[in-house]
Amino acid sequence: MAWSIAEVARMSGVTSRTLRHYHEIGLLEPARIGGNGYRHYEEDQLLRLQQILVLREMGLGLAEIKEIVDRHTDPLAALREHHQRVLQERDRLDAVARMVARTITELEDSEGKDGMPRISRPENLFEGFDSARYSEQARERWPGHWEQSGQQELLDSLAPDELGRMQQEATAGMIRMAELMAAGTPVDDPAVLAELDVHYRQLSRFWTPTAEQYAHLGRMQVDDERFRENYERIADGLAAYMRDAMAAYAQARLS
Repeated sequence: MAWSIAEVARMSGVTSRTLRHYHEIGLLEPARIGGNGYRHYEEDQLLRLQQILVLREMGLGLAEIKEIVDRHTDPLAALREHHQRVLQERDRLDAVARMVARTITELEDSEGKDGMPRISRPENLFEGFDSARYSEQARERWPGHWEQSGQQELLDSLAPDELGRMQQEATAGMIRMAELMAAGTPVDDPAVLAELDVHYRQLSRFWTPTAEQYAHLGRMQVDDERFRENYERIADGLAAYMRDAMAAYAQARLS
């Protein structure tokens, strides 16, 4: 049985224009194209489209999605893997939701001398974030530099409160970058470069990236869902702004 592009669009909620784009980039090719140029899809294509939409919901980019779905020739095995991804993402988001709910409750139940709500344990604000994910990316991408830097040894030596403080500093920096973005500040503006001076110094406590490596990390703010989700949680579009700003910084300060 085959379905027209209009029928697939209606069933999936994906526009015909998007389906044509998926075809053009080789992400979802129709089963056949009629003599009149109409695209027709069969069950295999519908299963592939479901995989694409699941991965899009998880925040992956189209290039990464294509790599994943192309790797699997067995639809059932692919769905099992995607199901596991979804469950892991659910557990992570549940942890973040619990963290936010706890903060709301604490703010509602506490009050400072000035009548404003207060947090008794600031470290709880950052419990849902996993900074280890970033170091894993650097280790996988540049293993030689990682070993030479001694970053793992430094991370292992840090006390929990020090790690918490670093997370707070990183979040504060993201918020300042969001404010610059909201103000329409160009990514090569001195104020943005000054903010990234702080970002680069923090990063260099563990590992000193070259201009190319720093710009690559910037691209990962958008390309890797684990990076992107932290920035987009602060402000929509912040991941792309950070990517462009890091590229400008690499060119201006590291080249």
